Amino acid sequence: MNCLSVENLTKSFGEKVLFENLNFGIEKGQKVALVAANGTGKTTLLNILTYKDTPDSGVLAYNKEITYDILAQEPDFKADDTIEDFIFRGDDPMLSAVKNYEAALASYENDPSDGQLEKLNTATDQMERFKAWDYEVKIKEVISKLKVPKLTQPVRELSGGQKKRVALSRVLIAQPNFLILDEPTNHLDLDMIEWLEQYLIKQNLTLLLVTHDRYFLDRICDEIFEIENQQMFRHKGNYSSYLEAKAEREEQLQRETDKAKNLMRKELDWIRRMPKARGTKAKYRVDAFEGLKEKASVNNEKKSVDMATNMSRLGKKVMEIEHVHKSYGDLKIVADFNYVFKRRERIGVVGPNGVGKSTFLNMLTGKEKPDTGSIVQGETLVFGYYTQSGIQLEDNKKVIEVISDIAEVIEQPDGSKITASQMLQKFLFPPKQQHDYVAKLSGGEKRRLYLLTVLMKNPNFLILDEPTNDLDLLTLNVLEDFLLNFPGCLIIVSHDRYFMDKLTDHLFIFEGEGKISDFNGKYLEYRDYIEAKERQEKQAQKVEKEEAKAQNQKSQTQTPNKSKLSYKEKKEFEALEIEIEKLETQKAELEAKLSSGSITDHEELQKLSEQISELMEVIDERTLRWMELSERG
Repeated sequence: MNCLSVENLTKSFGEKVLFENLNFGIEKGQKVALVAANGTGKTTLLNILTYKDTPDSGVLAYNKEITYDILAQEPDFKADDTIEDFIFRGDDPMLSAVKNYEAALASYENDPSDGQLEKLNTATDQMERFKAWDYEVKIKEVISKLKVPKLTQPVRELSGGQKKRVALSRVLIAQPNFLILDEPTNHLDLDMIEWLEQYLIKQNLTLLLVTHDRYFLDRICDEIFEIENQQMFRHKGNYSSYLEAKAEREEQLQRETDKAKNLMRKELDWIRRMPKARGTKAKYRVDAFEGLKEKASVNNEKKSVDMATNMSRLGKKVMEIEHVHKSYGDLKIVADFNYVFKRRERIGVVGPNGVGKSTFLNMLTGKEKPDTGSIVQGETLVFGYYTQSGIQLEDNKKVIEVISDIAEVIEQPDGSKITASQMLQKFLFPPKQQHDYVAKLSGGEKRRLYLLTVLMKNPNFLILDEPTNDLDLLTLNVLEDFLLNFPGCLIIVSHDRYFMDKLTDHLFIFEGEGKISDFNGKYLEYRDYIEAKERQEKQAQKVEKEEAKAQNQKSQTQTPNKSKLSYKEKKEFEALEIEIEKLETQKAELEAKLSSGSITDHEELQKLSEQISELMEVIDERTLRWMELSERG
């Protein structure tokens, strides 16, 4: 079944044509990625597809039998929204049933009166009527995994990252047939990304996705739509298949262009020598010449970002950290951390949001001080610090002014000098765009400009805090090539696993409570290590349970069933009945608390689940002993 049809779609801004006469369709169950360079119209196309923008020409149509929704880069919230208002907005009867049930349950827990009980019973009947219990479990899973704050909290109090996670929760909970996601992995930590990846793989939905996360893209999508030179190219398969097909397409285009240029030389020679032959008989030659001219003039040279810098010399002593502690109240960021940095170190920083990674980086650069301990920097150390909060370009400045304010002339490693304008061209800012105001740049273009301002200062110790957000794949590829050859020290904080795996040799793992461990390997190797460790722990627990069970059975076999219970065993039997009842009550209370929706903190939910599992094991153990005594009683 066709979900979406697009015909002859064209969009331009002034003289700039973003795309022209695009034709494509998306079938039910397809998972499509949209790939294009920054500024070529990805977000504009998504806005057109969701009627937030209009094309210059062309038509689009959705199948009337499907529902669709979009996760935009900038979610649209109402001023007075709470998280609950936003997530549960809509006329879906099942969603309304869950919302009413959660509200009734919370009211009854606060006021267990007959009136509130009646409301709870009504809400429960509604849940039964719509068979909404599984849906409620799914909602709680989404909210828990994406670490959505307390549902009663006003949206205006949330950070940008929290707002994006709330918006993502809403579109997943709404369960549209056709889901459009614009950079869904931005502001998610690595655990969230891996959960979302598995969630989207398992769901039976149609997907149109824009992302720079190549692992995410490779594992989820089965077709790639690429916008290049105002046209759309379609590639069957995942991202790896797309790269192969794109390379073949470019080689073929290069061969055709070379052939056209050779033919054009011959035709040009003929058309110059035979001016009088341009009559009716030779008109086809003139028309052919014009066609060859157009084909031969195709610009096949790929743009590249040349980021050579004249790095300041790095001495033998880079930086030494000794017994550093840092806390904010009860929150431990770093506890007794020691490390000696070496030249050309390449470190990835991994840990959930809010565990203190940015604070740690700020201590390295001297922006924050440790509570105790010391951080000693080498005399020749020059930091380059790229951070999301550092992107504070003035909208009323021209692009050329941003760079020339730092330096009019930049010295290159070979001793040559280039102007600020030439440096901008190396960063894919053509002369015409250099005189545009910063306000006209896309999000990715602003980040590329900011990155240039960082690199122009010739650092020998680069710290990149989430550098991949909103950068297109071309810029990412070239940035990676530059960083692979960067001779200084490098620290990367990124949720882009591909980017980190390609560039880092080992990882600082922020485990919480101030503990930072050093893992000698790349991120995917770390994940394999964690998964193997978890499997071993589960296997050990299984073996332990089986041994305990076998021991109990052996004990029962060795003890004659006919023997009467001793006085002590009778007392044990009576105590077990009371204890099991209490444990069952405690378990029921914890399960009610888990399903109440009043707890949204991921760690607390996980702790509750673990407590329930432990209780079940104790109940099983006590029940087994009770049955053994019962048979003899």
